[in-house]
Parts: sequence; structure tokens; C-alpha cells
Amino acid sequence: MTLATFMFEGFHLDPANRWLRRGDQPIELSGRYLDALILLVCEHGRLVSKDRFLQDVWGGAPVTDEALTQCIRSIRKQLGDDAGRPRFIETVPKHGYRFIAPVIQAPRMPSPAPGGSPAALSAVLHRAGRLTKLTIAAAAGGASAGALGGLLYGFGFASQQPPSGVGAASVILILVVITGLVGFVGGAGVGLGVAVADLAPRHRGYLSILGGGVGGLTIGALAKLIGLDAFDVLLGLTPGEITGAAEGLALGGAVGMGAWLSEFGARAGSGAKAAALAAWIGGAAGIVVALCGGHLMGGSLNLLAGQFPTSHLNVGAIGKLFGDPVFGPLTQGLTAGLEGALFSAGVVGMRHLARRALRSAPSGG
Repeated sequence: MTLATFMFEGFHLDPANRWLRRGDQPIELSGRYLDALILLVCEHGRLVSKDRFLQDVWGGAPVTDEALTQCIRSIRKQLGDDAGRPRFIETVPKHGYRFIAPVIQAPRMPSPAPGGSPAALSAVLHRAGRLTKLTIAAAAGGASAGALGGLLYGFGFASQQPPSGVGAASVILILVVITGLVGFVGGAGVGLGVAVADLAPRHRGYLSILGGGVGGLTIGALAKLIGLDAFDVLLGLTPGEITGAAEGLALGGAVGMGAWLSEFGARAGSGAKAAALAAWIGGAAGIVVALCGGHLMGGSLNLLAGQFPTSHLNVGAIGKLFGDPVFGPLTQGLTAGLEGALFSAGVVGMRHLARRALRSAPSGG
């Protein structure tokens, strides 16, 4: 069956190949926003109600009015439209939207071979650049969260019982570097998984959760495998059940859920809103991990300190801050919740800011 493409005022929209261009320049729109534009253009001249958007674009998922408003606002921005004096999208108050620009409908020509078109190559490079930027942003958020957690742990250890022969500043610096590096790698893996899910033609929330979970599981499994092997080879000892695949899966899935929900609740607002929402979800995931016997950074440090009695790391000092004489179940649950909240907030908050920057970038750039 021959499918149609649409042209309007210098723009070319191909629903089948899922791209929008102005001349040879690809224009960036997320999968859901592109779906909304396709719906409007296919129904050009006719009113598209909010219920129609919810059904065809969001798949029946509950969506706030603000999410739809932001969707239309972003499309207008990429088209260079003005809500006050629209050339493309007209608002029908309390009813919906109408595409009002003249539209030319034409048969779709066969797609050129991969790499055979400069525009196609530009689109591929653009997607690759987007993935890279979102992954770097997530990694930066994870590193910041990890470093902050290490700073808190370091002050906790040093304030209770500074280790003999080791300065408090050294303890804090070592923990900040280690936890920051762990957060960076974890954030990169989870962020890449969620960013790949964004490329789905019809993005759904479960894809973000799945992408984040797979990314976290992969990084967690590799980190645990390499870490245990390194301890075994170098010291002839293994610290036991440190953070691994299961913990990565749970926390990565929580980040994916936070990223998805923040798309509705905080897209028009600041990164702080997205980060706060993700913090609640990540904190809950961290507590669940601890209740199920898993270990995040604090629990892993406790295992390491127990395996190596000569260690200068006084993990029990953290328990005393919570009224727990040792690093017991209460402390493990609270620290895991704190770590989950920090990591999720950092990754989702930075990713949210990166997405806003990408949406604000010039078309095709």
C-alpha cells in the first residue's frame, strides 16, 4: 500500500519513516510529540479533541492538561509558530486544537538506501548525538549524587571515630571519589537505557522502565563480577553479596519510572520538579532493595569492612547517627533509601535539563 507524505510551508512530514524536515534539515521532536503532529496534520482543518490526543498519542494513559499544552507548545516552537497569531496550530479553547496551514498530500517515494541520502545521514547523526548528550547528562547526575552520598558518609565516619593514622579529610576524599565514580558508571548505563527507549516510534512508560532496568542490571552485573574477581585475585578474599545485578535492575527501573512520570508532571517546570518526583520513587526502590536483603553502597561498604578486619572504615559510626548501635537493618534501610533518592534525583534531574536544552536548540541541530 502506498502511504502519503505531507508538505506545508516548507516542511515535509513523513509519518511512515517518522521524520519531519525543513528542506534537508531534520527537526527534532520526541516520539510522542511527533505522533501528536502527525495526528494534527492528518486531520488538517478538523478539530482534534483532547480525548482524541489521549487515545491516539498517549494510548489511553492518564495525562494532565499541562502535558498536552506543553506538547503543543513544543511543536509550535519547532515549527516557528505563534499561539497568539497561529499559522499552523489553532487553539480551540476547552475543546482542542486544529491544524490550519494548507497541506499538500503526496505519495511517499521509496526510501533511499541507508546512508544514501545526506538528510538520512544527518538524521542518524542527530539521533546519535542526542543519545550521547542524554547519556552524558545522566552520568553527570549519577556522579554528582554518588559524590554527595560519599561526602555524607565520609563526614559520618569521621565525626564519630576518625580512624587511627588516617586523616578525616583523606577518608572523605576517598569515599567521594569512589562513590562518585560508581554513580557516574551507573548513571551512564541507566541513562543510556532510558534514552534508547525514547527512540521508540510510540513511546510508552514501560519502555523507559525497561530501558532503565536493563541498563542498571547490566552495569550492576559487570561491576559485581569485576569487583569480586579483583578482590579474589589481589587479596584472595571476596566481600560477599555487594551491589550487583538485582540492585541495578531495581534502581534502574525506578529511574526509568521517574523519567517517564516527570515527562507529565514536570516537563513545563524546572528540573527540580523532575528530580523531586524521581527522588520519591528511587528512595522507595532503595528501601525495597534493603528489605529484600540487597545492598547498595552503604551495605556494600559494611560488607567490605567486615571482610577486612584491619580496615580503617568505621561503618558502625553511620548506625549511631540513626540511633542504631551497629550498621543494622534499620540503618541499611535508611541509607539505601537515601542513596536511591539521591541517585534517581540526580540522573532524572540532569536528564530533564538536557532534554529541555535539546528542545530549545535550533531546528535540526
